[in-house]
Amino acid sequence: MHLSSTILALVSLALSGHVAAHSTFQEFWVGSQDMAGTCVRTPLSNSPVTIATSTDMACNVTPSASQGLCTVQAGQQVTVEMHAQPGDRNCAIDAIGGNHDGPVLIYLAKVDNALTADGASAKWFKIAELGYISSDYWGTDYLNANCGKLTVTIPSCIPAGQYLLRAEVIALHVAFQTNGAQFYMSCFTINVTGGGSASPSTVSIPGAYSATDP
Repeated sequence: MHLSSTILALVSLALSGHVAAHSTFQEFWVGSQDMAGTCVRTPLSNSPVTIATSTDMACNVTPSASQGLCTVQAGQQVTVEMHAQPGDRNCAIDAIGGNHDGPVLIYLAKVDNALTADGASAKWFKIAELGYISSDYWGTDYLNANCGKLTVTIPSCIPAGQYLLRAEVIALHVAFQTNGAQFYMSCFTINVTGGGSASPSTVSIPGAYSATDP
């Protein structure tokens, strides 16, 4: 009986740590201005998407509607911010813990209306990636060391208009098995001003990844 209780306690502890390691991108900065959740499609859960062919891969599982658009000048810096629990911006807590090592990626998709656009039908192009840095230090470790924040530059060459900005972490700790990679993503709704006329090559999401990618 004592052994069973001990095993149950250990399982409970492991499960609680596993859940605590889950996270969401939930905040957005334009330059030094904290937009305080005004232009994010907030995921309903901090759990990952694990089926690479699911339409949930675009902007997460039935996220709540964005409150509006964040206006960004082409060529300006923006920052995405990830935390483990909704509304908890405590920098003393890892943005994504539990050895959830992996890259951080940022995509854009030009759309007619960012508030209503279907991310699964959009055409995405990658503007930033922070992967393996050195000595078992990944993009996720960088997030943890920087209060969940990653700053990127909106390309100065892209056309003005409305975009979905997709921030994503791919946790690789169980990616040795099929459908083992854990995808954590949120879509932000932005309006880009200025810019140029570039037409980057695009991918579809779902479609960019498969369950057997190395």
